[in-house]
Amino acid sequence: MPVVMSNREFENHVGDALDLLPTEFTDAMSNIAILVRPYNSEEPTLLGLYHGVALTERTFDYQGFLPDTIEIYREPILAMCHSADEVRHEVAVTVLHEVGHHFGIDDEWLHANGWG
Repeated sequence: MPVVMSNREFENHVGDALDLLPTEFTDAMSNIAILVRPYNSEEPTLLGLYHGVALTERTFDYQGFLPDTIEIYREPILAMCHSADEVRHEVAVTVLHEVGHHFGIDDEWLHANGWG
């Protein structure tokens, strides 16, 4: 049975996950917005998605771009979890996974190291 949780509580878990990042990482994050969405319409079971130009790919001519986005999908995370603690853990893993993409880290490394 999926976990029932208010939007606000879920968003607080996203904020808590960002607080897990060392200051050096949050200070280095640039031109990015983190959004909570109900689900991804193209892939409804997707937990999160990074859109943008990774920091490792940005060159001297990176200017005038809209912010990158990290989308965290609430409904699939709640559907796969059985407790608030599981939601907290899955949100943290998903947020840190997508932040990893912002830093240019690929899925293979993230999965191999427990962040996928």
